[in-house]
Amino acid sequence: MTRASSTVAPSIAESLPSGATLLEVRAVSKRFGAREVLKTLSLEIAAGEFLTLLGESGSGKTTLLRLIAGFEQPTAGEIWMHSTRLDTLPPYKRRVNTVFQQYALFPHLNVSENVAYGLHAANTPKAEIATRVADALAMVRMQEYAAAKPTKLSGGQQQRVALARALVNRPQLLLLDEPLSALDANLRKEMQSELKFLQREVGITFLFVTHDQEEAMALSDRIALLRNGALEQVASPREIYAHPATAYTAQFIGQTNLLRAIIRDGIAYCGPFQFPSTQADGSALFSLRPEVISLASHVSRSQENSPQLSDPVRFTASIHQQIYSGATELLELETSTGTILRARISARAPVSGSHEFMFSAQNAIPVHD
Repeated sequence: MTRASSTVAPSIAESLPSGATLLEVRAVSKRFGAREVLKTLSLEIAAGEFLTLLGESGSGKTTLLRLIAGFEQPTAGEIWMHSTRLDTLPPYKRRVNTVFQQYALFPHLNVSENVAYGLHAANTPKAEIATRVADALAMVRMQEYAAAKPTKLSGGQQQRVALARALVNRPQLLLLDEPLSALDANLRKEMQSELKFLQREVGITFLFVTHDQEEAMALSDRIALLRNGALEQVASPREIYAHPATAYTAQFIGQTNLLRAIIRDGIAYCGPFQFPSTQADGSALFSLRPEVISLASHVSRSQENSPQLSDPVRFTASIHQQIYSGATELLELETSTGTILRARISARAPVSGSHEFMFSAQNAIPVHD
């Protein structure tokens, strides 16, 4: 697919250098009656960043988005954009625009008229409206549909129009509330790529809400994982996957095996195996991703002597289930002590019975319970 280059990025990204703090959420709480939805939450978002609020239903992610947009007011705390306190301003005075899950395009207006609606409401000069609408449609490659009605567009095209309608207002921050959830799986993947490209192209800050962990991993510069109204962990996708801080993070983002162990004199004793650990003596919990467990018979001597598999931890387990998923397969294993593990290996012919498996001790990541 050919992508057009945007000519208006400087006017949208305008004031702050990339990486400088654009938005600060300072100790924000939100109650609805007796229910505390957000719990003294603090978060910074950098200019030009694509940050995703990830969490299960009821975690508070959409509430936080609505507080930033001005559709709700915080019970306590403050929200600042650069040097301006945001939570005291009405929504129309905030340099923030929102793209909702339902695009809410006006069916009686064509694409250009939908995009121009906010500019007309703000009494923008007519000559400027035409230029800005054309630029916004070019950014999302919808120029040829300018005269079309929304009912004639596909779901992906409607999503692009909704983005253009937000971008035409030149916000400093674009809020996206699960805007891809209504799309089918293939179009959703395509639009993920489009969103990432568009965000890089125009240089605007995106705050994206989703409950889909794969979507968050694919799109984000950083992920802010929410749990029951509080931040569980904020980190890059690679960091949050490879080094989850808590058992909840490890289980929510990807799959994992949680290993409870006792540390004595630098050794972790965990069910059927033991491995060296730098943790203090006492009880500990480790996250072991399925893909770091290998069939020992399929690891070559050269691989086994690599730094990643130095002093490999070996164990024998029976294969209870083999789930094929294209390039990989998920094995459900049971050790002689009854410990249940999952291993993800490259796709191969069906395997059964008892086999020797191995993993590196450095891939057992300590997490908080």
